[in-house]
Amino acid sequence: MADLLITPQTRVAQLLDAYPQLEPILLELSSAFVKLRNPLLRRTVARIATLQQAAQVGNVEVGTMINRFRAAVGQDPLDGLSATTYNRERPTWFAEDRVAGTTEIAALLDRGEQPVHVVIGELQRLAPGSIHAVIAPFLPAPLLDKTKGLGIEHWVAERNETKTVVYFCRVTR
Repeated sequence: MADLLITPQTRVAQLLDAYPQLEPILLELSSAFVKLRNPLLRRTVARIATLQQAAQVGNVEVGTMINRFRAAVGQDPLDGLSATTYNRERPTWFAEDRVAGTTEIAALLDRGEQPVHVVIGELQRLAPGSIHAVIAPFLPAPLLDKTKGLGIEHWVAERNETKTVVYFCRVTR
């Protein structure tokens, strides 16, 4: 599997399976990636998160990340890589009293559950105009990307080293 071409769409687990020698570089890029030493996160989040999403989680420029990995394994650099952006401005649809439920990602991970699937299920049952809160120990980039095509808007309300709060709303037009 050492023939894996490293791109922003490469999954973190694929990268580390094909090139285990890149783990120290990954850990050096952001302290957020130290969590990937947790076997549970390695089996869940790393299997679905792309390097593009990991760059967002770690607050690392995606081009820097990808090209560091590519250089370390002898691949040519990629040009023109740009980061995904997430809504960080308070939307007009947000009102605290419309929050219908909350999901704690850390609790799901502790139980070995796949957070994206659980939260997507919650969001699909969300009534129009209602809001669902997600509290995570990291930016849940795979979840944010997955909701884009579901008619659900998001707001990254709070983000620091240990906690991210995201609100989701099924907006009626």
